[in-house]
Amino acid sequence: MVSKEIIAQHLNNCLADTSFLGIKGMRKGKVRDTYDLGNALMLITTDRQSAFDRILSNIPFKGQVLNEVSNFWFENTNHIVRNHVISVPDPNVTIAVKCKVFPVEFIVRGYLTGSTDTSAWTLYSKGARNICGYVLPEGMVKNQKFEKPILTPTTKSEEHDESISAEEIVSRGIIDENTWEKLEMIVFALFDFGSRLAARNGLILVDTKYELGIDTEGNIVLIDEIHTPDSSRYWIESTYQERLAKGEEPENIDKEFLRLWFRKNCDPYKDKVLPKAPDDLVIELSSRYIQLYEKITGSEFNPRTDVSIKDRLRSNLKAAGIL
Repeated sequence: MVSKEIIAQHLNNCLADTSFLGIKGMRKGKVRDTYDLGNALMLITTDRQSAFDRILSNIPFKGQVLNEVSNFWFENTNHIVRNHVISVPDPNVTIAVKCKVFPVEFIVRGYLTGSTDTSAWTLYSKGARNICGYVLPEGMVKNQKFEKPILTPTTKSEEHDESISAEEIVSRGIIDENTWEKLEMIVFALFDFGSRLAARNGLILVDTKYELGIDTEGNIVLIDEIHTPDSSRYWIESTYQERLAKGEEPENIDKEFLRLWFRKNCDPYKDKVLPKAPDDLVIELSSRYIQLYEKITGSEFNPRTDVSIKDRLRSNLKAAGIL
C-alpha cells in the first residue's frame, strides 16, 4: 500500500491536463482526454476529480488506478466479450479500437439502493414497483439484494439521460431485438463474473455501468471503462449482513466525504470559483482509490514515484511512436 506520506509528496505531481503533449484534436471529458489517432483512439485518464459537473481537485495516482483497474477487468473478461484495448503504453493511457457506440448506458444493479431522484431505492420508496420493466416485490428494504440483478438502461443525451426499458429500446428502434438480447446476455455475464471475483477479494459489486459498441468488422465490443471505483459501487462484504440487519448503511470506500466538504464550504453549483480542497482530504481520497485498486485486483499498487507524471507520459508515448 502506498503510504499517505508518499501521496503527500505527489500532491503537485498530478495529471490535470494533457494539452502539453501538443497533439491536436483533443476531446476533453470530465476525467478522460480522448485523441483521434486516425486508425485508433488514445484515451488518457487524468487525475481530475469531478462532481456537481465541476472539477473539484486533482487526486494523485487516481488516473492510473482507474486505467489499470479497467485493464485488469478487460484482460479478465475477454472470454465473455471482446474489448477495445489495443495497447497500454503508459499507466494512464489506453490505445483503443474505434467503434460505433450504442446510444445506451447499460446499468446493472444487484441491490436496491441509491439516493438520487432516479435511483432504484428512491423510486421504490415512493411506491414504484415496476422499474425499467422489472416488477419488484413488496416489502423490500434499502440496500437489500435483488433475487436476480436487474438492468436499468438509460439513453444517452446531451441534456439528460433518460431511464428506459428494454421493450422501449426495441420498440423505438434504438437497438434491434436480436442485438439487444446479445447485449443483455453480455452485461449480465460481466456483472456475474465481476461479482464473483469481487467477493473473492472481500467486496460486493453493488451496481455498475457498461458501454458497448460495434467495431468495423461488426463485432460487439466492450468500451470505455469497466468495474472501476468511478463507474461502480462497492461495499465491504464482511460487514454487510450485520449492518443491513441494523438498518445501517453498508460500509464502503467512497468519495462522498469530498463532495460533502464542498457542499458545506460553498455552493458548488453556483459559485464561480470553488475553494481549494484541503490537502488532507485529497490525500485521504487518493489513499481510498489505491485501497480499492488493491482490493479489486488482489495486487499491490506500484506507481513510479521517481519521475514526474508528465515526463513519464511523454517518454512512454515517444517509445510507442505516438509522439
